[in-house]
Amino acid sequence: MGLLALGTPLDWPEAKKDANQVREWGIEQLLSIWRKAKGKERDALLWGDEVEYIVVAYNDKERKALLSLRQADILLALSKDEELVKHGGCVPALQNVTRDGEALPAFHPEFGRFMLEATPGKPWGIGFKDLLDVEPNMKWRRQIAKDHMADNESPITLTTYPRLGAPEVFTSPHFPTSGPKLRSQFLPDEIANPHIRFPTLAANIRSRRGRKVEVNVPVFRDKNTPWPWKDPTVNYDLHNWPEDDDVRNGAVKENHIYMDAMAFGMGSCCLQITFQAKNITEGRRLYDQLSPLGPIMLALTAATPLYKGFVADTDVRWNQISAAVDDRTAEELGELPLKNDRWRIPKSRYASNSTYISQDPRLRREYLDPDLVVDERLKQRLLDGGMDDLLATHFAHLFIRDPLVIFTEDLHQLDLDKTDHFENLQSTNWQHMRFKPPPSDNDIGWRVEFRPMEVQITDFENAAFSVFMVLITRAILSFDLNFYIPIAKVTENMQAAHARNAVLDGKFHFRKNPFPPRHIKTPHPHPNGDNSIPASPYPSSPPSPGPIEDEYEPMTIATIINGSSSSPSSSSNTSFPGLVPLVESYLNSLNVDVETRCALTRYLELIRHRADGRLWTAARWIREFVGRHAEYKADSVVGEGVCFDLLKAVEGLERGEGGREMFGVGEVGKGGCGAGV
Repeated sequence: MGLLALGTPLDWPEAKKDANQVREWGIEQLLSIWRKAKGKERDALLWGDEVEYIVVAYNDKERKALLSLRQADILLALSKDEELVKHGGCVPALQNVTRDGEALPAFHPEFGRFMLEATPGKPWGIGFKDLLDVEPNMKWRRQIAKDHMADNESPITLTTYPRLGAPEVFTSPHFPTSGPKLRSQFLPDEIANPHIRFPTLAANIRSRRGRKVEVNVPVFRDKNTPWPWKDPTVNYDLHNWPEDDDVRNGAVKENHIYMDAMAFGMGSCCLQITFQAKNITEGRRLYDQLSPLGPIMLALTAATPLYKGFVADTDVRWNQISAAVDDRTAEELGELPLKNDRWRIPKSRYASNSTYISQDPRLRREYLDPDLVVDERLKQRLLDGGMDDLLATHFAHLFIRDPLVIFTEDLHQLDLDKTDHFENLQSTNWQHMRFKPPPSDNDIGWRVEFRPMEVQITDFENAAFSVFMVLITRAILSFDLNFYIPIAKVTENMQAAHARNAVLDGKFHFRKNPFPPRHIKTPHPHPNGDNSIPASPYPSSPPSPGPIEDEYEPMTIATIINGSSSSPSSSSNTSFPGLVPLVESYLNSLNVDVETRCALTRYLELIRHRADGRLWTAARWIREFVGRHAEYKADSVVGEGVCFDLLKAVEGLERGEGGREMFGVGEVGKGGCGAGV
């Protein structure tokens, strides 16, 4: 998260009056960017990662681990560290950061007052040195953050705090719940970053939808879990706010953990990767080809089995965040006939993609969403401004949403040299891929953001998944791979990824043959500087397309990641190459020294063995830890003592203490080429 604008925010009734103006001005700013940057070329791919932390404060004497709400204090301490200032600084929100020599990592505020985001100080390249520097840099970031915290505080890369919203005290300092912004039964307003954008965002989502958000996560039924299960933390007799009627009007589902505020979603941590493409054509291609990989990587990085002090029957965070920021009205949800709203909208604004955007001739019309909701008036403006139909459709779909935070000062005059109105809509469409035009004030190129992955417990894992995604993009471009499936099947896959142990038990629609009918001669840069194209080691696909249903089939993640000698379908005799073997074939085409190849093999082995079950996901490790804990009563309840020991053990994994089930070796990330499990 970058610099946060200041101004006078409008509450929803007033913001609604200006929503059309913001949308129209946003489209004009987009067209201005489009005209200036559609021919922009960059020399080589750059990329960056974003790692998010929760900050935990321990009370060892009482065996309690609380969320520390000292985000602002920690960022201030980082910005005032004279040694860090001497080397350029590392908090862009509080200081003018300069980059000389080895750039310091950058630290940013996030939605939760208990969260930090850390990024590398400058973009990574695709050279092997950069790939091997990612893990040490992540460790460096964690250590810098830790050095500027209180002695009893630690930065932890865990998707969610296991007892966020539990009845007992869970924050330091403690605040009462049911404040005027969130109006949550379970969370204080002070859980959110105090910057005016965040409480306004939460309040306007609630106000626009006409009730609080409803987050219902299936509870895991253990042997002593009461059944049917009713969330025991819900207070049906609360009467502080009109929205307190929600629980009396059916907001709480039986056998589900109930949560009622944006912070339950946006308080989640993730691992995101942003790629700068060579040009807009390459960027659009990467957006499309990475889209079907999103659900696969979500399931493969599963790390979220606990909510509000209970064990959930899901393994990942995505749908919970989706519900936590869902601003759709009853009419847009289809609960009431359309009267005041323009259309029914099938997805939350935090959802899987609904569009493909590449002008790739292999993109068949049948892959697109036939029921896509688009603002036709804004689409026509984009077409009249010279944008092609596919990209105009994409942005006109994003712009069916209302802007949620509008500052009065931004409504006086349209500035085509800025992107504030465009970003108002773009940045609050939280899809699993994001296509990002260049900023107006620098030479950054067209970018693609890969957003579905769960943050991992250790820096080794986060580096492994980051590097793997970079290598996948290189294989896609070098072998001209084609992962297209109907976008509706990508949506189905995102739902499938939520199931408990989906990484082993789930089936995901995936393209059977990703290879082109012929080799494309356009070179793509390699890390060693060689721009020649490696010939694909696999047979090409048939030249003439048949029914799209013949192009994909349900596969396990083990097959998608590691390949198979024959497809899972008994009616098919084709084989699937596997994403890891494709990456290995790409590396085989390059002049990679033995030491570098061994280092990359550590990462690929983690991916390979997570997919085939030899190594556990974080979600499984957490479940097993809770299940074996002496204080756990097999009733789906995660008490304070269990939470304390779990978070201590999570920290221990980063220090190399235990974790053989997750890493295959006694110490995190150690082992040579082909180290056994």
